[in-house]
Amino acid sequence: MRKNRQVIAGLLLIALFVVIGLSAPVLAPNDPNITDLTLKNASPSAEYPLGCDNMGRCELSRLIYGARYSLGLTIPVLIVLAAVSLFIGSYSSYKGGIIDEIIRLLCDILMAFPLIVIAMALTSSIDNSVASIIAAIGISMTAWFMRMVRSYAKTECGKEYVESARIAGASSLRIVVRHIIPNVLPQFIVYFTTGIASAILSVSSFSFLGVGLIAGTPEWGAMLNSARNSIYTNPGLIVYPGICLIVCCAGFNLLGEGLRDSIGKGERSNAA
Repeated sequence: MRKNRQVIAGLLLIALFVVIGLSAPVLAPNDPNITDLTLKNASPSAEYPLGCDNMGRCELSRLIYGARYSLGLTIPVLIVLAAVSLFIGSYSSYKGGIIDEIIRLLCDILMAFPLIVIAMALTSSIDNSVASIIAAIGISMTAWFMRMVRSYAKTECGKEYVESARIAGASSLRIVVRHIIPNVLPQFIVYFTTGIASAILSVSSFSFLGVGLIAGTPEWGAMLNSARNSIYTNPGLIVYPGICLIVCCAGFNLLGEGLRDSIGKGERSNAA
């Protein structure tokens, strides 16, 4: 993987945005939430390198803090969901029976609903908060993760090494943890990295529609929403957060594609 340019490029882009998000208080030249209407749509200057938005807030500071929201609302949640989905999907595939059928049906039902529909339903029935966004992403992505894990685990369960472990007297839990999951994990990591990009776009889409985040939150999708009225007077307000979204998601997609190529080459090499 060290020789794969896509993996290196993806990791560098991801690391860049992670560092920016973690170092936002140090890197941001101004407070992203302070408004000054006298600076409405101000041009770039030494104090405000990318100018100000329609509320007189520093655009660069809001972009820097936006990395915190876009990454902070997706990566920690998806890591937990991925671990749970990996274990449950592998274990249910190995055991089979009624529990596996119930999980399959639940995944099919949840996957039938678009993510935005789930988010709107949660915000309407519970409240319009960040928790609703996290819950919507969790419900949708868990179904996709578990469906993917089940498909790969089913293939692994039919291989000879699983049968050999069973004949040797290994318990179901040991077979799943020590044999099935390690063989499913490489493909799952590829799916997981591209899933993060989808989740980031989903969070920004919700913010663009005014769902979940409080008005004025320095998040890229929310910034796009607030900049719609300034598309002719100050088009940079739409360009800057759009570029951040594209580059950030491209980093995760490049990493996923590079991992897929590297894993495929490794499998072909082992087969040879």
